[in-house]
Amino acid sequence: MNITIICVGKIKEKYLTDAIKEYSKRLSKYCKLNIIEVADEKTDENASDNLNEIVKDKEGERILKNIKDNSYIITLEIGGKMLSSEELAGKIDEITMFENSNITFIIGGSLGLSKNISNISNYKLSFSKMTFPHQLMRVILLEQIYRSFRILKNEPYHK
Repeated sequence: MNITIICVGKIKEKYLTDAIKEYSKRLSKYCKLNIIEVADEKTDENASDNLNEIVKDKEGERILKNIKDNSYIITLEIGGKMLSSEELAGKIDEITMFENSNITFIIGGSLGLSKNISNISNYKLSFSKMTFPHQLMRVILLEQIYRSFRILKNEPYHK
């Protein structure tokens, strides 16, 4: 199984980088993991809605260039479906059994995802109605993917 995570922006904090490295190492037992960072667009905090859409579209173009044709796309979106850890494990299992062994998770930038990226998503996933920093979301996603594999293999971790 191949899992790709496409995310906007670079990780700047060492503690987040360390956590990403740790979960990447743990996941290597279960899948081939590829994390792709695309550049984020700088924008003013007081930018207009129109300018924010332009920023998301530019980031979306960068994301699109990194999506493989043969991948099942899961976008992380506040308006997506919320799943328990066990349900996410079941979803990953279902995708790999019936759909595809290549899964691409997409994390947008600080403004979210462009409509173009959301529209090509096979599944929209939400971790909460709350907003999380997109850099922290990468760690949370990796942890939940790791937890999913542990659940699927009936290995202790998820209790």
